[in-house]
Amino acid sequence: MPRNCILLATIVKIEILNTGSELLLGSTANTHGTWIGQELVKMGLRVQRQTTVPDGEAIEVALAESVSRSEVVLVTGGLGPTSDDVTREAAAKVLGVELMRDEAALRDLKAFFDQREKTMSAVNLKQADVLVGADILPNPNGTAPGIYAPPRLGCAIFLLPGPPNELYPMFHAEVAPRLKALAGVEQVAEVRELKFVGLGESALHEKIDAPLAEIEGLEVGYCARLGEVDLRLIGSPDVIDQGHQLACDLFAEDFVSDDGSSLEEVLVHHLREKNFTIATAESCTGGLIASCLTDVPGASAIFEYGFVTYANAAKTGLVGVKEETLLKFGAVSEEVAAEMALGARVASGADIAVSVTGIAGPSGGSEDKPVGTVCIGIATSEEVVTYREIHPRNRKDFKRQVSQRTLDLVRRFIAEK
Repeated sequence: MPRNCILLATIVKIEILNTGSELLLGSTANTHGTWIGQELVKMGLRVQRQTTVPDGEAIEVALAESVSRSEVVLVTGGLGPTSDDVTREAAAKVLGVELMRDEAALRDLKAFFDQREKTMSAVNLKQADVLVGADILPNPNGTAPGIYAPPRLGCAIFLLPGPPNELYPMFHAEVAPRLKALAGVEQVAEVRELKFVGLGESALHEKIDAPLAEIEGLEVGYCARLGEVDLRLIGSPDVIDQGHQLACDLFAEDFVSDDGSSLEEVLVHHLREKNFTIATAESCTGGLIASCLTDVPGASAIFEYGFVTYANAAKTGLVGVKEETLLKFGAVSEEVAAEMALGARVASGADIAVSVTGIAGPSGGSEDKPVGTVCIGIATSEEVVTYREIHPRNRKDFKRQVSQRTLDLVRRFIAEK
């Protein structure tokens, strides 16, 4: 066998069918595809297609289509007790089998209510119905047991509950072992994601795509987010190492992590490693930078003070910005950003302080300072550096972009010093 050859699963056509009108109405975020996809990759398997349909007759139609083209279908939702929960019935029609009440499932269902000292309603009885010839998948976290219908007409079907706290444990305990047995994966392809911050997807793609394509056996993918790009490498460990080295050689300053760590996690780690403390003074981001830092476990070792100086009075009263500086240069200026950072460092006693002041919009801009303008300051006991940038985005994305950009500037500042 060639060194770079990876044995793929014998089952490669896996499809996810998400059911629930709430997913299409936007009232509930559909996160199942992302989570299941990540779990399958760890097993050497991949999702080929994901479909979302409303409750009702659409489930039967979509399931019939999925079964006709796939070898495994994972159906989420529609196993509850109400009239719109019809996934069992749809599966029975598609497979041409009857539904029968399973006594073991019924006992588990009753025990679930008894343990909680609640009365089980008659409508819950249908949750003990199972497809003839199928297996019940126990659900200790809810009232909806899952169902596994072994390959029939070339396709295996898993019916799974919708709530994540029920679905995810059931996947690990019941679905994953069956999928491994079906697939017979001998060697799992490694997946590594490299995170880069401060450059666009096109800039990364233009410079690195061609040389990566020359690495035999390496699959490459990109995922862009606000202020960052993930480079996904799939293959055997040796070809991934080649791709990893190439990417880091070309974009050393922009590389943040290869272990899933976020920018803020990496920055907190660097600050702790150097025994530095940091303080923030925020205007346009309204405390988002401090929030990102404190999302990281262990942030208390490096972060003690965060000032939200949204109004000019707060800038002068909390971090010592001079009235004359505000009058001469305006609140959104590098001069004010410098004094905010200096004042925050002095007031907190931190080793480093960072400040942001800008125009989030949609109004408030001018010809000289259009909406999206931001000024950033970084201060230490030895120097103050400032930056003026423009990020013309909607208000929410502007705040997120500025927050990430500021954290990245601090990361780069520390690396340089």
